[in-house]
Amino acid sequence: MLTRRDTMAIGLGAAALTLVPGMASASAVDEAIAAFTGGASVSEGGVTITAPEIAENGNTVPVEVDAPGAASILILAAGNPTPGVATFNFSEGAGSQRAATRIRLGGTQDVVAVAKMPDGSFKQAALEVKVTIGGCGG
Repeated sequence: MLTRRDTMAIGLGAAALTLVPGMASASAVDEAIAAFTGGASVSEGGVTITAPEIAENGNTVPVEVDAPGAASILILAAGNPTPGVATFNFSEGAGSQRAATRIRLGGTQDVVAVAKMPDGSFKQAALEVKVTIGGCGG
């Protein structure tokens, strides 16, 4: 038989779990990359991510990705509940293959960029951004 105290403890525990932001699992990031690449292998290099080493506020973190010659770029926030941030597509007439945006980071995590090259190959880079105040409820 549950006592009033047991019921309160269970209720408080459930409420606490709803306040803790979920983190993307490594498999969610891997699945997003596999969906973007069609399961093709991804090599390191050829992609440059520029972001602050330490972001004081995770609500608005500036991120720039440069991938010369890329047809498209996928940006992921590996530690967010939903890792997908944006996909940028470039036409042949694009002057550069660079994308800049501001993203929300729930805490210290890797920002991952995957670039699809015109020959069908894929290149990847990752950069850890330390967040002092999380932007996803953290």
